[in-house]
Amino acid sequence: MESLRLTSYFGERRRAGRNLAGNALLDLYATAQIAASIQLRGTQGFGLGEQLRTDRSLSLSEDLPLVTVAVDTSPRIKAVLEQALAITTPGLVTLEPVCLLDGDDDLARLGPGSLGPGSLGPPGPAGDEVRLTVHLSRHEQAYQIPAYEAICDLLYRRCVAGATALLGVDGSSRGRRQRARFLRRQAEVPMMVIAVGSRDQMMDVLPDVSGLLRDPLLTLEPVRVCKRDGLILGLPGRSPDDGEHGTAPWQKLTVYTSEAARHDGQAIHRVLARRLLAAGLGGVTTLRGVWGFHGEHAPHGDSALHLGHHVPAVTTVLDTPERIPAAFAIIDELTAERGLVTSETVPVLRAPAAGQTV
Repeated sequence: MESLRLTSYFGERRRAGRNLAGNALLDLYATAQIAASIQLRGTQGFGLGEQLRTDRSLSLSEDLPLVTVAVDTSPRIKAVLEQALAITTPGLVTLEPVCLLDGDDDLARLGPGSLGPGSLGPPGPAGDEVRLTVHLSRHEQAYQIPAYEAICDLLYRRCVAGATALLGVDGSSRGRRQRARFLRRQAEVPMMVIAVGSRDQMMDVLPDVSGLLRDPLLTLEPVRVCKRDGLILGLPGRSPDDGEHGTAPWQKLTVYTSEAARHDGQAIHRVLARRLLAAGLGGVTTLRGVWGFHGEHAPHGDSALHLGHHVPAVTTVLDTPERIPAAFAIIDELTAERGLVTSETVPVLRAPAAGQTV
């Protein structure tokens, strides 16, 4: 059955009536028994006509970006779509088709041709790559280490292009709310691991990734790898738009770097956000990961000695296809030696109004 991922971008101070929009959205997804949802707080970002919000400044950190993701079958996502749009007005909302693997039964039904060409949409000219997203909880363990670390280590050994573990602040799993609480152990906080690799690599590694989890829930979708560790493999390009769900095709560039990756002595993602804002791009959000890798660089992340200094950073750039080449030129300059850059066409339901935060 067709499945969808609904992603909403808005500021954390956005309200829906008397409630914060972020809380209202997660209440909606939990009540509707959506298969998985997660809310992530960005470290920096901006929308159309908006100044850069960043955790590096007390005054500019008051309205950091939130990214809320919900994934389920198409009928279940469509059932909450209008309410989700009303809650996040006028944020940016995307609706993307994905291959949802919910539990061992779905994984068992995967055959040799299940992820063949065309099954996840048209491949890009840079290759036949896909993005794997694994939904899990922070408390899950595999071989006496955190499951997200075990997944990243496995993907690294299988030589996929990269993987990043992101820690949520709120979310739900099959209707059960998973929310971070102040001064409480955050074992149930939702997480997701995002990985990029070839179709063949993902088909080969899926059973092993699933075997690390008690109740696996994964999604797959096509993606174009544009650049890897300084080497350009392809340029961003549009995929055919099917016009479903009343969407308009935008482009999304995703830049995977780390806090330790520098340009002129500053973290690449910090410089990138400022450059993109100065260039008048539509929307940028950076998320800080807790563990991950890209290319031949071994998995790394938070530690007692290096907290926040060697963690992954994921920067998402969203804009119209006509404006994305200008963004890619800036990204290309700043990732001359390190970083993973991907591109994809993203159906947008509603673009943000000028002056509003993405």
